[in-house]
Amino acid sequence: MLRLLPSGRSILIGFAILAGAAGLYLVARTSPMFALRTIEVEGAPPAVAAQVRIALAPMEGTSLVALDGSQIARRLEALPVVAASSYDRDFPHTLRVTIRPEYPVAVARRGGQAWLVAASTRAIASVPTDARPGLPRIWLAHSGDPDVGAPITDRFGLRAVRALALARLQHVHLRIRMVRARERELTFLLGSGLQLRLGDLRAVRLKLAIAARIVPKILAQGGYAYLDVSVPDRPVAGTDSQPVD
Repeated sequence: MLRLLPSGRSILIGFAILAGAAGLYLVARTSPMFALRTIEVEGAPPAVAAQVRIALAPMEGTSLVALDGSQIARRLEALPVVAASSYDRDFPHTLRVTIRPEYPVAVARRGGQAWLVAASTRAIASVPTDARPGLPRIWLAHSGDPDVGAPITDRFGLRAVRALALARLQHVHLRIRMVRARERELTFLLGSGLQLRLGDLRAVRLKLAIAARIVPKILAQGGYAYLDVSVPDRPVAGTDSQPVD
């Protein structure tokens, strides 16, 4: 007759294996055998990597088996300079963290205050007004002061930041000193003094691509005050222009 049920001996062996595995798991969770000793950070510049290590330092000494993934996520999400993150346990003693950092694209100004703003539109730090001189300046006028770690809410400031983020993505090598955003008006003031008029945010990628080809030519010729690419198929360069505020 075909025997369908496991034997008592098989059941005992199964329980013994389960008990042994549970015991080993408890030992791994509580013993220093897999204690976290090293935090390796990948994908981030040194300053951001240092902040990540400081944020996770209280978890050192915890068993890698017992690490709380939600706690790691909360600690990293609290860092304004971190856009996204992931981690991996590298036994026996290393936590490997991969970071996608926020990339600053502008310094936002309001009166005597300034904030570093990332391509995601988040304010990632409060800074002196003369900080990061290589980044464009934008002026905030229509909302309260930004909260570090949160997106800015000034609607014209948002337009300026989004345009700068697109310029960065397209590797547009134009030295942008300031951005002016108004209703249906977006203007980059370049380091050379040339105004680059983009109109609104529609087709900004195309406008930037056209500007990147034309700007070096008109700068080489000299005498131009602005380049208007608000109508991409009809770019216009002129010599008479009001300065950007």
